[in-house]
Amino acid sequence: MHRRRPQWASSASASTLWARRYWRTVGQPEGIVSEQDMDHHFVHRSTIPTMHFQPSLPRLPIPKLEDTIKRYLAAQRPLLNDDQYRNTEKLAKQFAATEGKFIHRDLLEHDRMNKHTSYISAPWFDMYLSAREPIVLNYNPFITLNPDPKPEYNSQIVRATNLVVSSLKFLNSLKNNYLRPDIYYVNRKWGQSKIFKHFIRILPPTLSWYGAYLVNAYPLDMSQYKSLFNSTRIPNLSKDTLFTDEFARHLLVMRNGHLYVFEVLDPFGNILHPSEIQAHLIQIIHDADRLPGLELSYLTTEERNAWATIRQQLVQKGNEENLKKIDSAVFCLCLDNTSPQDEIELAHCFLHGNGFNRWFDKSISLIVTSDGSAGVNFEHSWGDGVAVLRFINEVYRDSTEHPALVPESSPALFVTSYDKLEFNLGRTVTSAIHTARLKFDEKRKRLCIRSFRYQKFGKQFAINQNLSPDAVFQLACQMAIYRQYGKLLPSYEACSTAAFKHGRTETIRPTSVYTKKCTTAFVDERGKHTVEDMRSMIDECSTYHKRLQLEAALGQGFDRHLFALRYLIQRRGGRIPDIYNDPAYKNINHIIVSTSTLGSAAVHYGGFGPVVPDGFGVGYNMFDDWIGCIITSYLKEDLEELLKCLEYTLNDIFDVLEGKRLKW
Repeated sequence: MHRRRPQWASSASASTLWARRYWRTVGQPEGIVSEQDMDHHFVHRSTIPTMHFQPSLPRLPIPKLEDTIKRYLAAQRPLLNDDQYRNTEKLAKQFAATEGKFIHRDLLEHDRMNKHTSYISAPWFDMYLSAREPIVLNYNPFITLNPDPKPEYNSQIVRATNLVVSSLKFLNSLKNNYLRPDIYYVNRKWGQSKIFKHFIRILPPTLSWYGAYLVNAYPLDMSQYKSLFNSTRIPNLSKDTLFTDEFARHLLVMRNGHLYVFEVLDPFGNILHPSEIQAHLIQIIHDADRLPGLELSYLTTEERNAWATIRQQLVQKGNEENLKKIDSAVFCLCLDNTSPQDEIELAHCFLHGNGFNRWFDKSISLIVTSDGSAGVNFEHSWGDGVAVLRFINEVYRDSTEHPALVPESSPALFVTSYDKLEFNLGRTVTSAIHTARLKFDEKRKRLCIRSFRYQKFGKQFAINQNLSPDAVFQLACQMAIYRQYGKLLPSYEACSTAAFKHGRTETIRPTSVYTKKCTTAFVDERGKHTVEDMRSMIDECSTYHKRLQLEAALGQGFDRHLFALRYLIQRRGGRIPDIYNDPAYKNINHIIVSTSTLGSAAVHYGGFGPVVPDGFGVGYNMFDDWIGCIITSYLKEDLEELLKCLEYTLNDIFDVLEGKRLKW
């Protein structure tokens, strides 16, 4: 049964009534409601409109083909012996001189004809949406939030309510163009300057980026934000689709596998009162905990073609309306009946959970456990970490600094009904759910997750040594892999290209001739070099890594360019050039060490599954005084050994930076 709209939200004055009731709840005096009070529907009101820079953002450049080939060969050199490298060099240069030259010209022409987007946008969407593997463990990452600084706010219902309200305030800010644009300020003072903000605001959107550029400020692409809410990935045979219904106003809540929806926004965008959201969640928990678990959402853990087939059967059995409610919901709130005891259990919970209390296709799933631990699991095809991290930062800040609900609050005395989604399954669907559960459980049990903390130094120590903190950790990973396997292996670090219109990501290749030289000195030639020479090698690695970071951020890597060229050839049904059939090309794209980092005061940890069966997924964070990682792998013994090697190599680096000779 649909929830009726509250009486106080039935007229144009609903926002005023909401604010008055809000202030009564938190004990503020009643009176005339100011515009400032209205901001309880928004995380903030930006002087510069949210999408003000979109029309004037620079376009993602397509690198010169000769530069791409040089960068590709530079990344291959430390991974190949001399004979392998000569063959790869020959194939790469042949490609650049023959068919590569022509397909590159066609890519440039295609890019000129599609100035509204980037050359990588469509191929990247196709890559994600055409993948047939299950998205859980293979694609969906997770990010966990730090606890609320006030312990009493960390109960499940209070925290969930506050996070939901803050998320809706973020949504309202985005929809109303009030959310501050993402801008990277070289000089932070401009970010605080009212004069600068008003100057930018009066510039036409077609010129606004250039105004920011004058003060060394760089706006970022925000096109992905539209898919944060009311969105889902829908399985189809061969290729999935992305669906968004921006007019839907209901929240999807999952508990014990059961699915519930209730409206959290009225037609004017006013947020349901926190005490009513609280009451709805209390009732949902009470109802779901009386029932055996519903395992329907195991289907979202399936191989995509299998899930597409079963979803069509669900539609044919009369479940289409319920599926639409799931697909169009503002986001999914997962209320887990579990309290993870440590960081490993926490990572398992947020990466995959028990499998049936998640709808993994939703763009964003907000997860809150029984002890108030919170975080998100997100589907990856629609966007990248920049948009999700901004969402998390704003929601964490708002929910902790301006909580909508205080622990002593009583739930609303009257609560209108929510919808509990009931499904007609049938024997075939029930059998498919059982099969999906068995496959998910088998893979989940094989996945090993470990937490790693290194507390001898962190980001600030590296900075004081005039080193890139990221370069130091990446070097440690290279050395650890070499110490364990006796060779360097293909590695990957994600880098955002959000400085450009419809930019996605570019790859940083941490394995280089510099890391190989340094690793050899630390491992194979231990004791043969002076401390000063070894320190100099670390400096070289840091300098080169910073160069790779800058090139990637400016769209000057090689991975996306080669990927787009191959995509264009395949779309035309042409012969695949020899460079792509080279074992070295296939090897460098079999990513053994996949890494990504997130730095934020709101974030506790982030992580993801390994991208290949014999690989490692390394989510890391360089804190001021320590280094933290969540590492995943299907190879338990190899993972345990990698952790030992990683600690050993970090100790080596620390000793050298402290001017000490390495111990044997």
